Amino acid sequence: MCRSPKIEMKQWLKCGAALLALVLIGPLVVAIAGDVKLNVDWRTADRSTVGLAPSAAAEPRAVVQVYAARAFNWRGLFAVHTWFAVRRAGANQYTVHQVVGWQALHGRPVVVSHVDEPDRKWYGQPPQLLLDLRGESAASAIDAIQIAVRKYPYPERYTLWPGPNSNTFTAYIGRHVPELRLHLPATAIGKDFLSDAAVFAKAPSGTGYQVSMYGILGATAAFHEGIELNVLGLTFGIDFRRPAVKIPGVGRVGMATR
Repeated sequence: MCRSPKIEMKQWLKCGAALLALVLIGPLVVAIAGDVKLNVDWRTADRSTVGLAPSAAAEPRAVVQVYAARAFNWRGLFAVHTWFAVRRAGANQYTVHQVVGWQALHGRPVVVSHVDEPDRKWYGQPPQLLLDLRGESAASAIDAIQIAVRKYPYPERYTLWPGPNSNTFTAYIGRHVPELRLHLPATAIGKDFLSDAAVFAKAPSGTGYQVSMYGILGATAAFHEGIELNVLGLTFGIDFRRPAVKIPGVGRVGMATR
């Protein structure tokens, strides 16, 4: 028997509505919880430090840290902004490596590497420490990070969705410096946008692999990331190593990663 086109259309609409609900429920929870400050004026937003980075006096050895903070304004309901902070042994200042999208609006490169406070709030949003590497391993990683920053293929290109964006940059560094074992949060939208139109690559942690179609549709299987499904740039997943589920907007729900 032939199926009625009207019945098939209803089924597609139900599937679409279910997918939309899955995509929006996480950001709605984040909004209700008040985890993201909306309608913030970037000129007056809090950019103070939060005390997660050690001073040279407290830690004279080399330091590599990676941070994530909820993105600016409404974007924070869906995603985080990520960046690197590095300091060589004996140095008094940190160098911060990140992609800043609004640089492109002024015709400037989006990759920014400059001396800065490493653990500043991202326009009102407090950062979370994703990685903290110190000593000789950090010293060797700093050289590799600098090389990867220079080789990043999109120094003057920024696209909020699906990428390349700030999380594309951080994930790229992670793939090219596998000793970091960098595990980015599920809310790092853009991390699955692979460079040079690649479809297959190592996961950012270097502990597995992923397939991705321009960061819009794909999957990851890795020891650190677990199993992740990328749908429209949003991540659904399961972490078996430290049991948790990953939901768009909310991110990780379960055992802490660190």
